[in-house]
Amino acid sequence: MRRPLVVGNWKMNGTRRSSVELAEAIAENFVSESVDCAICPPAVFLAELGAALAESGVCLAAQDVSRFESGAYTGDVSAAMLADFSCAYVLVGHSERRACFGEASALVAAKFVTAQGKGLIPILCVGETLAERQDGKTLEVIAEQLDAVIDAAGLEALSSAVVAYEPVWAIGTGEVASPAQAQEILAFIRARLGENAEAVRLLYGGSVNAKNAAQLFEQQDIDGALVGGASLQAEQFLTICRLAEA
Repeated sequence: MRRPLVVGNWKMNGTRRSSVELAEAIAENFVSESVDCAICPPAVFLAELGAALAESGVCLAAQDVSRFESGAYTGDVSAAMLADFSCAYVLVGHSERRACFGEASALVAAKFVTAQGKGLIPILCVGETLAERQDGKTLEVIAEQLDAVIDAAGLEALSSAVVAYEPVWAIGTGEVASPAQAQEILAFIRARLGENAEAVRLLYGGSVNAKNAAQLFEQQDIDGALVGGASLQAEQFLTICRLAEA
């Protein structure tokens, strides 16, 4: 049985004080022996949130990682630095990194390899734009994004990672892929991951909230969620975690 995973991506939101308060509210009320939970705060809050989560069952995760191990790369944060702050997971290839910062699949693959090499669990994000879906290119796009990582890291490396399907057209828009649509793509992803696919946790991300999570979690290949805006509200995020458990 794959253990459900719910990840909250706070993106570029919050203040020092509000982030600690939110993390503490989640940590104090998250109780589960069958669901894993992680939050991805802005990098500047990692140290304080690591302390706030230290005695809880909530893991710390990062929103991004450098492809480089160290050196003259101003503004980058290395995988070793994230590991030093007890991060368990790190997002790689989030659609906003691909779209806003021009990250191509080859760069995403390099970040995946670097993160995994330092003991972090990469959460590989894949997904298509609305135009790509309308053109019937969804599976082609997903395959290209997956294959870039498989070529760089090897198929076996995916068995100790997480893959999140996040259709770009459903992120922060209020639009959500139907449970059937999400299941179709995640089944395709699992089939592409080979003989170890049954062990890989697959998440859905894209306007997930407390109202639609239950139907999504009923799908055979959805093992949890990558939650955006709803993760900024402690009670709603905790409700999603409880639904994953159920």
